Amino acid sequence: MRLSMRVLAGAVVVALLAAICYFGYQLFSKARTVFLGQGCAVTAKGDDVQLSLSQGANAATIAGVAHRKRLPERAVVIAYATAEQESHIENLDYGDRDSLGIFQQRPSQGWGSPDQLQDPVYASTKFFDALEKVDGYTDRELHVAAQEVQRSFDGTLYAQHEPMAAILAQGYTGAEPAAVTCWYRVEKDRPSDTKAAFSELRRTFGKSIRTQDGAIRVPAEGRTGWTVASWAVSHASVYGITEVRYAGRVWTAKTGHDGWSKDTEAPTDRILLR
Repeated sequence: MRLSMRVLAGAVVVALLAAICYFGYQLFSKARTVFLGQGCAVTAKGDDVQLSLSQGANAATIAGVAHRKRLPERAVVIAYATAEQESHIENLDYGDRDSLGIFQQRPSQGWGSPDQLQDPVYASTKFFDALEKVDGYTDRELHVAAQEVQRSFDGTLYAQHEPMAAILAQGYTGAEPAAVTCWYRVEKDRPSDTKAAFSELRRTFGKSIRTQDGAIRVPAEGRTGWTVASWAVSHASVYGITEVRYAGRVWTAKTGHDGWSKDTEAPTDRILLR
């Protein structure tokens, strides 16, 4: 009896320590970007995911490429889960053997040159090209569809990231308006380079996205506007963008950790950057 009680007590202590470690890590993950003064957050489906600025930019690029290819949200979910398992959605310059980039694609396996695979737009395009060739991928279990593309050592590992991937997809594909926000340290003397931002935006989304008079033209209804706005917010630190206005909302770099604020003057047919 005493031995059983000791075993039970030991199990309880272990469980408590595990719970403390888990929730402590979750709290740290949610707070670290605020403490560091920069980061991104996606809030959707009653939960949120914290990202670094580089992860946020890569996630936005993946969604932008999917939009250009007119792919369903399920494709984006599969891509996010894959990227999280392969690289934590970071554009790595190293990997197993000759693997590189967000999806850890290998030049030796015909995915492209090392320079190409370190380009998030190219890497995402190649991933989706391969995914589209998987018969019935939208109806398959996530890890099965992902493994058909990646051919990794253990394809079942992709499945664990599906809840997180679903949250990211809701935000970055515009299903959940104003779900994506980022914040970074603004340099006072650094001017914004909206011209370069517009160029990269068109490279990512394709010719369907037009710019006019310093604004990004988008349909007045649908997901496109928030997909593009989320891209702009997630790349704001790259191009020195400090303000994004769209659909009755405004985002600023300095207050980005508080999300989007109401702005009755923000248009619904175009996105304004500053």
